[in-house]
Amino acid sequence: MPFYVLMIRRRLTLLSLLLLLSAAANAGSTVENVRIWSENDKTRVVLDLSRSVDHNIFTLRRPDRIVIDLKDSRLAASLSKLPKGEGTVRSIRSAIRADGQLRVVLDLTQGVRSRSFRAGPNSEYGDRLVIDLTQAGNLTPVKRASDVYKPGRDVVIAIDAGHGGHDPGSLGRRSKEKDVVLAVSKELARRINAEPGMRAVLIRDRDVFVDLPERVSIARRNGADLFISIHADAFKDSRANGASVFALNMDRAGRTARETLSQRGKAPVKVGDVSLNDKDAVLASVLFDLSQNAALSASNDVGNRVLKQLSRVSKMHSTKVKEKSLAVLTSAEMPSILVETGFISNASEEKKLRDKGHQNRLAAAILAGVRDYFYSSPPAETQIAMDLRRQPSQQVRHVISSGDTISEIAERYNVSPAAIRRANKLSTDKIRVGQTLNIPVFTGG
Repeated sequence: MPFYVLMIRRRLTLLSLLLLLSAAANAGSTVENVRIWSENDKTRVVLDLSRSVDHNIFTLRRPDRIVIDLKDSRLAASLSKLPKGEGTVRSIRSAIRADGQLRVVLDLTQGVRSRSFRAGPNSEYGDRLVIDLTQAGNLTPVKRASDVYKPGRDVVIAIDAGHGGHDPGSLGRRSKEKDVVLAVSKELARRINAEPGMRAVLIRDRDVFVDLPERVSIARRNGADLFISIHADAFKDSRANGASVFALNMDRAGRTARETLSQRGKAPVKVGDVSLNDKDAVLASVLFDLSQNAALSASNDVGNRVLKQLSRVSKMHSTKVKEKSLAVLTSAEMPSILVETGFISNASEEKKLRDKGHQNRLAAAILAGVRDYFYSSPPAETQIAMDLRRQPSQQVRHVISSGDTISEIAERYNVSPAAIRRANKLSTDKIRVGQTLNIPVFTGG
């Protein structure tokens, strides 16, 4: 074998080894244990890691939380339950974000000062991430009665994954509608549950069929403020493509009103908390009509906001919210929309609908529209409404850490970079470590 060929092979082998070592060095970590203890006014939380890992830590207010993002990390399988809170930490929870980062959230009992540092192995422990929390101080300004913090309820969003069980829905070449819409629905629910002041209710969380009337009944029983039905479209012409958003049309609404009111002599009929059984026919009709018209108007409002956000991540089949006679969009108590995520009968769109990244983008877009709606029109007794009354503009303050960029921060909070620049009067994307940014609570242009 020629000498130069042997040298090339040796160099390639050495290069492969270096690449493997580099990949191992950049690999993520496993959180093997979480320990917490407190003394006097200090609380320490320690994450025991399989290896040192890059992290980002920031504070959120109302309610007070410390958020720790760990790059490419996971909880150990043996860590099935996180420890209970102690000291200034009320509880500890975690989730895997769409970008692969492990997010650990410390729910706090009060505002704190925090610092974090990485500690190397010692005789007893391996790599560790240490978070020290110190009470902000014993001196508290006197508050007026109107300033006293009173927690409100969560906004409840019912998410209905279409079809299921014996009903596969529309069929693509390699997938069924019931499967892809369940994946999108579960991702949307995960994102909603990570939002302060919001809670998701999945109508179905596995491959089962739920009767159409029961879908709405489940939402009602859970006090849903919004009903979202997720579907995938199909058409005989495989070139049809694009997402759509639907709201109930007036003809179907009128039929539903007549059918509902005709049951007053046979079963309880209510609009919200108001019983219609003891009302005369004219008054019952007026009350139902007022409630339904309000729900229809709100449905079109939230539908338009969701459509705007979907258009940023998907081609749209229709640029306007369309009205349709659909059995799941019949409730007088709550706004309801149906989202067609794309055409499963189109090979290109089917491929996207099966892709986890595209499913995440669809869920993020739907959430952005929903959040925009509820921060514009929150139910009065909810936590979001109370927070807006106390602080009507920016709700989140983010302290810049090493490695942060405007685009990454925008992605984290699901707002546009332009909205962050406007809120902070920035002419460029230049930021510095330690700088505090105001994050808008709604998605801006």
